[in-house]
Amino acid sequence: MGARGYAMSDFSPTLVLQTSIAKSPNDMANVQIKSEKLTPFGGIFPIMEQFDALLAQTIDSTLGMRCKWYGYQYSEILRSLMCVYLCGGSCVEDVTTHLMRHLSLHPSLRTCSADTILRAIEELTCENTAYQSASGRVYDFNTADKMNSLLINALLATGQLKVGQEYDFDFDHQFIETEKYDAKPTYKKFLGYSPGVAVIGDVIVGIENRDGNTNVRFNQKETLERIFKRLEASGVHVARARMDCGSCSEEIVGMVEAHCKHFYIRANRCSSLYDTMSSLTDWQSVEINGIEFELNSILVEKWKEKLYRLVIQRQRRTERELDIWEGEYTYRCILTNDYESSARDVVEFYNLRGGKERIFDDMNNGFGWSRLPKSFMSQNTVFLLMTALIRNFYKAVMQRLETQKFGLRATSRVKTFVFKFVSVPAKWIKTSRRHVLNIYTDNHAYARLFQTGFG
Repeated sequence: MGARGYAMSDFSPTLVLQTSIAKSPNDMANVQIKSEKLTPFGGIFPIMEQFDALLAQTIDSTLGMRCKWYGYQYSEILRSLMCVYLCGGSCVEDVTTHLMRHLSLHPSLRTCSADTILRAIEELTCENTAYQSASGRVYDFNTADKMNSLLINALLATGQLKVGQEYDFDFDHQFIETEKYDAKPTYKKFLGYSPGVAVIGDVIVGIENRDGNTNVRFNQKETLERIFKRLEASGVHVARARMDCGSCSEEIVGMVEAHCKHFYIRANRCSSLYDTMSSLTDWQSVEINGIEFELNSILVEKWKEKLYRLVIQRQRRTERELDIWEGEYTYRCILTNDYESSARDVVEFYNLRGGKERIFDDMNNGFGWSRLPKSFMSQNTVFLLMTALIRNFYKAVMQRLETQKFGLRATSRVKTFVFKFVSVPAKWIKTSRRHVLNIYTDNHAYARLFQTGFG
């Protein structure tokens, strides 16, 4: 039987219910050692099959066939890496040192070693592009075009993105602390990289890596334009885009406006408009997330012959915070081309981008971004995109899974998923006609996973 030459019906789970006989407190425990091929990661097998069913063809058609007769295809390599993090591992090497003997119990799906995964990362690496600033300094960027295309194709394959639909889009730069060979000092006083990361909803749709010492605005226009064009080429369109003040420049705003209906960008301090803002009347008092603010909006010519709406949010300072230069209020502004929505709606919509920090926390703590495997930025960019694809797939699993039957929520972190779903004893049994997975649990929901393919 080939690596993918099976149907879901070829394997069937058997639930084995275990009961214990009560003993007196004075009885000593009897221990029997049995050498049966049991695994504590029984819940990973339906996940492996779902990964293969949903993504294998997309991965291999996008990245190309890695080998013809022998070796592992890229889909098998990515599935092996996926198993690391969905079994609670923290680095690539865990697949060899801890997981191989468990994952290899699957009757048809192959798992590769850490060395194979690391070789594949090198194979998929593309060269950095060097850009020179006006001051003469050179900064390295890595666009990883093929891997970024795969990221979008995978989201289309799982149905997390749909052709012809419009979405809300967020973009921000992250700082990844690492002391790799080519890491540069960031303004946060540690060595690392500063990738630009694009997000739609709860999934990552684009990553371009950069030297850690690169100014956030430097060549951001080009990065964003590449991400927008990849989405558009796949039939995915942006309705609304949110960004922080690092994107508030004439060239970036002009490009963003050309690729979406509305943008919402945190404006710079707007000190030149302080007199105008302080003289405004008709402030609207609102309470947002338990905090009292006052809101207003004006039209401003931010750049020559470009008139935009500036939504102004002010909060009264306490006496101890009183600023002799700015007076009794703290002002924050949002630049937008949305002239119809209320000021409150604009502020509340913009504030939702704060929830995206959860994604980067997940990547750092659950999907390996805090432990980059290679020495150079170009290689680690491939790893960032591989693990982003894996997290996106994990979110697809949680959408399909009847989470409440396993004590989970759709927003559960991967570590919780490992404890409550993956960590269940199981054993593969070969009969005359098929393979049977014995799952040692009293939760009958596991059986339905194989029978329905996650619904």
